[in-house]
Amino acid sequence: MGEEEEKLVQSYPHYWGFTPEQDYYNHQGIRGTKSEFRTARGLKLFTRSWLPNPTITPRAVVFMVHGYGNDISWTFQATPIFLAQSGFACFAVDLQGHGHSEGLKAFVPSVNLVAHDCLSFFNSIKQQNPQFQNLPSFLFGESMGAAICLLIHFLSPEPFNGAVLVAPMCKISDAVRPRWPIPQILTFLARFFPTLPIVPTPDLLFKSVKVPRKKLIANMNPLRYRGKPRLGTVVELLRVTDFLNRSLSDVNLPFIVLHGSADAVTDPDVSRELYREARTLDKTIKVYDGMMHSLLFGETDENVEIVRNDVLSWLLARSGGETRLQ
Repeated sequence: MGEEEEKLVQSYPHYWGFTPEQDYYNHQGIRGTKSEFRTARGLKLFTRSWLPNPTITPRAVVFMVHGYGNDISWTFQATPIFLAQSGFACFAVDLQGHGHSEGLKAFVPSVNLVAHDCLSFFNSIKQQNPQFQNLPSFLFGESMGAAICLLIHFLSPEPFNGAVLVAPMCKISDAVRPRWPIPQILTFLARFFPTLPIVPTPDLLFKSVKVPRKKLIANMNPLRYRGKPRLGTVVELLRVTDFLNRSLSDVNLPFIVLHGSADAVTDPDVSRELYREARTLDKTIKVYDGMMHSLLFGETDENVEIVRNDVLSWLLARSGGETRLQ
């Protein structure tokens, strides 16, 4: 990338460039909305929807969960925009302490409570929108978001027809997981200083995104958390990943799990183990040779297209086939 192009990209107000958001949605043939959701514990969370063109009857609803340090207003949007173009009504929420939602930045004291927040929001969408009540419903999560999807499944197994699990954080890769005795020390310190951002972990963005130009775009996200992970958050993620790693055989939800073989953030071997151990008979795994953690943005456009089409094919097969026009 030349110096002039780099300067141009660094001035983008959106990950796609300068086009205003609603104009961009219109150009993509979809509708987009923003809203807020108040949780049972009083937190105000920022939400978005990406809906098909009004001439298309939605084929299914996809409830989406982003990863640690990320949000739903920058590059995350690329996937729900793509799915909305294919007839899926997509909804997502900025998790506690992320994006535009309330809470100390990147502090997640309880992933279980976050899973309850997401489930409450997803249930409210169906309750408030009768046109979605009889449609298939799917979970979609990236990294920590995929781990949260599994927790939602354990909390409420019935409402969802399946899950798309992208590089799920069922185990943190040894490449970024703190070495012994650091986890034990962190656990002790977190009892007294849970919000301190002092955990010695490298910036995961640069271990996640392969294409240099896309690293630049991802790093420009104005809402991205750039500090060191907070003690309480890291201890909680270690607890949750250990729990999920022990609970893989309890997964009884149809799923597709997608992982890059070169992922240095979450462990692709645990996705293979999830595929082997899960109780459900409807399970699919895709491990992409040489791909990294950010499968749906950070790879080359050709690789992103491969992963997108695998996700789309899996969803279409479970939600009625071709797009239906009104």
